Amino acid sequence: MPTETKYETILIEKQDGITWVTFNRPDQRNAMTPQLHMEMDHVLDDLAVDPDTEILVLTGAGQAFSAGQDIKLYFRGTAKDPAARQRARRASNQWRWHKLSTFPKPTIAMVNGYCFGGAFTQVCACDFAIAADDATFGLSEINWGILPGGIVSWNVVQMLCFRDALYYAMTGDAFDGKKAKEMGFVNFSVPKEKLKDETIALARKLMEKSPAAMRYTKEAIRAVRFMNEPQAQDYLNAKSDALKYNDKENGREEGMRQFLDEKTFRPGFGHYRRKKAAKT
Repeated sequence: MPTETKYETILIEKQDGITWVTFNRPDQRNAMTPQLHMEMDHVLDDLAVDPDTEILVLTGAGQAFSAGQDIKLYFRGTAKDPAARQRARRASNQWRWHKLSTFPKPTIAMVNGYCFGGAFTQVCACDFAIAADDATFGLSEINWGILPGGIVSWNVVQMLCFRDALYYAMTGDAFDGKKAKEMGFVNFSVPKEKLKDETIALARKLMEKSPAAMRYTKEAIRAVRFMNEPQAQDYLNAKSDALKYNDKENGREEGMRQFLDEKTFRPGFGHYRRKKAAKT
């Protein structure tokens, strides 16, 4: 079981449906090593099918979310070992984008401090992001004479307006959580002492919704972004049919019953009341 697995670079904590995945290299500002990538690649597979995980929160121990790739261990440490470099690169890209962006449950990046370079990718991959007002973000690669590689540049252009993406990538200037919210890089920026409480409040709000509807909605929003109108219409029709077939909680029928029969659900006035399916 996922709860029995011991990791050296990450911590896993579960409480009331929320699973906290914490980068645990605080002395190195949670810079990402090959080992961390391997462990994250493994744990996301476990948590994707873990019945106790309804919401996944990604954060960092100490004063940092993550300072990006560990230059010494990720780059220099694998420079003379092509096989090790390939394994590390594959695991890094797999968990930070492919597995995290398609994770079957809602994901929240809780950015508690420094977030630099490669760490932008997992923030972009999460469905939601909440930052401390004094969190520090930066694309410092230009100062090393390199560019934001992997898919960081692609992520930044997707999340920020073109001018902001160019400015921060080409100057290496840092920005705080308030600026990240202003630019739309995160959903909310809050005082650091309220960061965890606000993250829990968002997680609980999400847990009130149909998990099947949540999963299909996040998949649909991500997919139609790159489609034209006819493609999006066909895709969304098929996706809606698939949702009705696969929703074990029958959220559509329950929502209509509460709205039409009980008259307890009114968008903007009364909330939909989720009835959880029995665990099997």
